[in-house]
Amino acid sequence: MLCIFVAMELELMFDVQKIRKDFPILNRKVNGKPLIYFDNAATSQTPQHVIDAIVDYYSNYNANIHRGVHSLSQEATDAYEQARIKIQTHFNAKYTHEIIYTAGTTDSINLVASGFSSLLKKGDEILVSALEHHSNIVPWQMLCERTGAILKVIPMNDEGDLVMSAFDALLNDKTKLVFVNHISNALGTINPIEYIITEAHKVGAAVLVDGAQSCPHIKPDVQALDVDFYVCSAHKICGPTGVGMLYGKEKWLNKLPPYQGGGEMIAEVSFEKTTYADLPHKFEAGTPNICGGIAFGAALDYMNAIGFKNIAKYEQELLDYATKALLKIEGLKIYGTAKEKTSVISFNVSAIHPYDIGTILDKMGIAVRTGHHCAQPIMDYFKIPGTIRASFMFYNTKEEIDTFVTALKKAIMMLS
Repeated sequence: MLCIFVAMELELMFDVQKIRKDFPILNRKVNGKPLIYFDNAATSQTPQHVIDAIVDYYSNYNANIHRGVHSLSQEATDAYEQARIKIQTHFNAKYTHEIIYTAGTTDSINLVASGFSSLLKKGDEILVSALEHHSNIVPWQMLCERTGAILKVIPMNDEGDLVMSAFDALLNDKTKLVFVNHISNALGTINPIEYIITEAHKVGAAVLVDGAQSCPHIKPDVQALDVDFYVCSAHKICGPTGVGMLYGKEKWLNKLPPYQGGGEMIAEVSFEKTTYADLPHKFEAGTPNICGGIAFGAALDYMNAIGFKNIAKYEQELLDYATKALLKIEGLKIYGTAKEKTSVISFNVSAIHPYDIGTILDKMGIAVRTGHHCAQPIMDYFKIPGTIRASFMFYNTKEEIDTFVTALKKAIMMLS
């Protein structure tokens, strides 16, 4: 059963202390201090409900799925495919077979990029935003090298927003693909994907949205968005690493060729000719991450029981509280000040290197991310080597933020 949460009760009261009890790792100490985990944009922590689902699979029905006539195989197959239905329901995909299990967001993007190798020609144009993670840049650069297509960039401004007038100017009848993250992992900016999708479709371009950073905070409706492809990773949404999702409209998934060859993705095999399986198996070669898929579904159950409206409201409180406290520190500069943003704060303090501050914070039990956050073009725009990034989830507290700010001041004093 799903812990102690009842959605209706949480509409009335969001009890973060009860929620924290669901996460065993939050009880541990790091360097003799209680763990304060502010690296949620890199990966979220895992609730007991999801851990139990993983242990249950390996303890009771571990088996290879599909085609097995024995009970364990059938039980594992049922659980795996039920999780696919949970994912479909969560993202409101029209068909279950529009949900493709992958190894994660990066794998999902590479699947689509590989498929478009056969659909693009020299001179076609594809657009990427300046706010992208490397995983939503490099595969498209490789695609351009293979096809002769031209990669163009939607620029950003000093606040960390995309310059939409430039996007409008870049769109033309040569534009075949547009890819953009829903939320910037480095700055927290929430991008206007509804507008981007609508305008891209007017010139016949397909749109892929990288939802890795948005899915812990927002519940996307892929049909309402009318997006062609939407991708995410389970480990950002309280699930396990090594599993993710590609949503694709049926018409686009049917156009794309298989990504990998092997078992499961075939209909008939002979030395003369092989025919491919129908969706979704066409893109799911080999033995999948069965336990990961099942745990992905369990993680969505957990998050939905808390309620994404509750999560968004509470995390906005954390973001506002932390932003106000950090801006009181002399010499501290926040990068990414868009009006629409989620619970990520990227900052530097004077000329102190982010790595040095991050190292000292770790000695005090505080986990933050330092560096370029796989978003070097953003750092190049601001002419900095990297930032300190504090990112919050619904299991964090204002008391943790207070401790973090005190520790940060101590680190600054030590390094000044």
